[in-house]
Amino acid sequence: IRYLQQICFVHFILGGSLTFFCLWCLPEELVVVTVATRETDGFKRFFRSAKHFNYTVKVLGEGEKWKSGDHTSSPGGGQKVRLLKAAVEDMKDEKQILLFVESYDVVFASGPSELLKKFQQARHKVVFSSESLIWPDRHLEDKHPHVAEGNRFLGSGGFIGHLPNIKEMLADWTGEDTDSDQLFFTNIYIDPVKRKSINITLDSRCRLFQNLHGALDDVVLKFEDGRVRARNVLYDTLPVVIHGNGPTKINYLGNYIPNMWTFETGCTACHEDLRPLTALKSEYPLVLIAIFIQQPTPFVEVFFERLLRLQYPKNRLKLFIYNQEAHHEGQLSSFVKDHGSLYQDVKLVGPEEEMDQAASRNLGFDVCRKDEDCDYLFVLDIEVVLENEETLQILIEQNLPIVAPMITRVGRLWSNFWGALSAEGYYARSEDYVDIVQGRRVGVWSVPYLSSVYLVKAGLLRSELSTYELFTSSLLDPDMAYCHNVRGQGVFMYVTNMHTFGRILSTQNYQTSHLHNDLWQIFENPVDWQERYIHENYTRIMRDQLIETPCPDVYWFPILSDVGCNHIVEEMEHFGKWSGGATTDNRIQGGYENVPTIDIHMNQINFEKEWQKFLLEYIAPITEKMYPGYFTKCSTPLNFVVRYKPDEQPLLVPHHDASTFTINVALNSKDLDYQGGGCRFLRYNCSVQAPRKGWTLLHPGRLTHYHEGLPTTGGVRYIAVSFVDP
Repeated sequence: IRYLQQICFVHFILGGSLTFFCLWCLPEELVVVTVATRETDGFKRFFRSAKHFNYTVKVLGEGEKWKSGDHTSSPGGGQKVRLLKAAVEDMKDEKQILLFVESYDVVFASGPSELLKKFQQARHKVVFSSESLIWPDRHLEDKHPHVAEGNRFLGSGGFIGHLPNIKEMLADWTGEDTDSDQLFFTNIYIDPVKRKSINITLDSRCRLFQNLHGALDDVVLKFEDGRVRARNVLYDTLPVVIHGNGPTKINYLGNYIPNMWTFETGCTACHEDLRPLTALKSEYPLVLIAIFIQQPTPFVEVFFERLLRLQYPKNRLKLFIYNQEAHHEGQLSSFVKDHGSLYQDVKLVGPEEEMDQAASRNLGFDVCRKDEDCDYLFVLDIEVVLENEETLQILIEQNLPIVAPMITRVGRLWSNFWGALSAEGYYARSEDYVDIVQGRRVGVWSVPYLSSVYLVKAGLLRSELSTYELFTSSLLDPDMAYCHNVRGQGVFMYVTNMHTFGRILSTQNYQTSHLHNDLWQIFENPVDWQERYIHENYTRIMRDQLIETPCPDVYWFPILSDVGCNHIVEEMEHFGKWSGGATTDNRIQGGYENVPTIDIHMNQINFEKEWQKFLLEYIAPITEKMYPGYFTKCSTPLNFVVRYKPDEQPLLVPHHDASTFTINVALNSKDLDYQGGGCRFLRYNCSVQAPRKGWTLLHPGRLTHYHEGLPTTGGVRYIAVSFVDP
């Protein structure tokens, strides 16, 4: 007894016999067993974590056809029990301790020493993982023993025990591969005689095993000393084995545990297994870019301009373009006509095909699937703004099955990926989502859902994803159906935020009733509106002192791009209801105009709010710099575009403006579009006779700056005018 006391711990007496638990169990006595019929991305992640902690893993079923279902929608798993029973029968060392775990959705968070220590502290011969939810037979709930604290129900995805006891537990298995392993082990556990004979207990407080199904809110990341653990906040435990059972899978935890990403090192695996394109001795892989236009979308012309700038050999690109919107037919036709010959092939599918979103995407994927030369499929929705011209090269070099560039919506936390799934398989915000979106954590992240833009290895479409109707579902929208099918095949999806790639447009409130509908996007898509319509040098005005002073207290600076000027002019001519230039004008309060012009008011084309926003965002800051102490809200009852023609209204007589200050934007080019023109300030005998297209004059309206419009002698001159703060 004295010798035994040195090496063993007497825990309790069962049936009059002493049960001893060895405190000296060595890691070498541990055998880790799992079942994996094929090497999936999940298995690679599992094996990486096992290798990190020096676990020795015995894999059963390699190359065998899987016959036991997917466990999420129906019971199964009997094949695992059969394989395990056969394996333990060949194990002869009775001192061995066997750990059985799943592999496709499991990671280790700590090493064998901690695992064995916690197993010994459980003081039972076999310890199963526990769950808060009962599966697959709810009618057995009342037969489960109650526990003092923690989960009450058995989980079959992980258990540890002494080899003789494991053998005894498996001896009664005579089931089929399609039978439920969970039900088999549950029936043993709820049988008091067998539970006592085999000496089984549950890891109710998740000290050894953490099943995530039904426990997502209970588990958080814990960063410590260059490694990462999962912490169960409900029981304040640090589980050793993390199991993403059910539809939740491993969720975002696998991006960290055990050391995939830490605050000290950042991403430790992001540069592994890369495929540098510069090292290729042959030509670049052939990529099919599948472009989908599903709804009226702003800035489509800009989208195709960016597509042309993508840094990838165009002779190694094919285009599949599905357009559901007749509104965009003209823009699409112009692109194909002008640039289609640059690409190896262009396939167009138009609105006349009457395909829904799922059908069009199934077709696009199948085009690549059936093309034996297709190496990659690059999905690109029309609302994606890809500013990084090297995006395609970066994604290919990541050498991942499916990978997306992270894009976000300006000013919001919306992105093209989900960080986690809820227990029902829908969106759930992971604890790291905001940090990833805002760039405080940078890396390559395994995620359960992608949309809008991503790269797919074509080999997947001919193997795991060979099913044609990947996007078709009666319950889920097409993108959710696709991601569900991808996850169901054990294929991982990734998103990278290691570079800045771009953003996604808002398509809400996009109207198609105008000639240039993008002009109205200053509220919904302000960044894209600025890039399209504000002069490229505007942001340099103050830094590089671009503001000129051609006359006293008259400031001259760039404000609108050429495209912005052209679109405003074309929009006004498209509207076409120019005033007659008479003093009687029912458009203004009082109905009388002292100094009339031939013009169209902004409110006549429903552009008043947008122009007001333009003044506040881009004119007011300059005004406050140039006129210190004056602050403006850009109150403007009158905004309009004036047209000067020699045979219509060539000039404007001297006058004061009904404003505190006025802006006068030149919308076209002297000598190219018209001759003559300009503005003369009589008090100073100072003229601006060569207005630059897109530049504005800013000057006081009353008292000091009496001015006139100089004669336009040829062509047509257009200016945009605002009387600010009358």
